[in-house]
Amino acid sequence: MLREELTQSMKDAMRAKDKRTLSTVRLILAAIKERDIEMRGSDTAELDDDAVITEILAKMVKQRGDSIKAYEEGGRCELAEQERDEIEIIQQFLPKQMDETEIKVACKEVVGELDAEGLKDIGRCMAALKGKYPGQMDFAKASGMIKGMLS
Repeated sequence: MLREELTQSMKDAMRAKDKRTLSTVRLILAAIKERDIEMRGSDTAELDDDAVITEILAKMVKQRGDSIKAYEEGGRCELAEQERDEIEIIQQFLPKQMDETEIKVACKEVVGELDAEGLKDIGRCMAALKGKYPGQMDFAKASGMIKGMLS
């Protein structure tokens, strides 16, 4: 399970005195804890724990990517490098990312399964992709591919 893997990684980082990994894993665990607290009061059905954690990790990678862009525009290369290091650490816990060819195949598959015919079906297709491949693909790319297939 991903939670245990993260906890073990934190312990290993403490033993190795790896401050960057330790702080990044602590940030991940804090984000997960925050999500747990948010979900506590809601009536939502039981969610797949690993899928939720994968979603959190993917969001964290995206945030850091945005920060890198801002830091580089501001001439703060050392902060951009820190963000790159954090992305590397976070990606260790994410499933293998699909390449462009694999994304295209998955998009064609979903369009076929749902009998999608027009642009109005993009939402359904994207929901199906997010359910099947959480954290495994760049959904912005997938959305563009599906839009191209349906237009």
